[in-house]
Amino acid sequence: MMTSTDTPVPAEGPIEENTTLEEEGEIAADYLEELLDIADLDGDIEIDVEHDRAAVEIVTEDEGSLSQLVGAEGEVLDALQELTRLAVQTRTGERSRLMLDVAGHRAERRRELTALAEAAIARVRESGSPENLAPMNAFERKVVHDAVAAAGLTSDSQGTDPARYVVIQPATAS
Repeated sequence: MMTSTDTPVPAEGPIEENTTLEEEGEIAADYLEELLDIADLDGDIEIDVEHDRAAVEIVTEDEGSLSQLVGAEGEVLDALQELTRLAVQTRTGERSRLMLDVAGHRAERRRELTALAEAAIARVRESGSPENLAPMNAFERKVVHDAVAAAGLTSDSQGTDPARYVVIQPATAS
């Protein structure tokens, strides 16, 4: 937008939001760097903005050296993500939706869940009956919901945590 003096006026919206998300990523990176130093772990921090949220990943060349930050089924990673979100919220005063990954764990899990969802989608289309999936955490349910929506079907979450699960619905006749 231009003013009467032809001076550019900064746009509001996505540019401003990306700056805020990048700031969240920087705060999270500082917090995680301190944590890595305290735990005497080696890792580099990568910051990005994905799907309208800050995305931070701890990466390392030494495969398996960060496994204690993931846990057996990602439970330590989930807790670390919540602590990191709290650190960001403390500094910004705003709730953060930051996503944290450690050594590609979430990226790999996303691939596994997408394959699981695609197989379930095929079964629902063939049978015409809804299908209940096993209980999943919020990240896992979101991945499945996204895959179902991309396939043109609907899904919803039922139950209560930690036994909350996704139900994939067959297509409705128009």
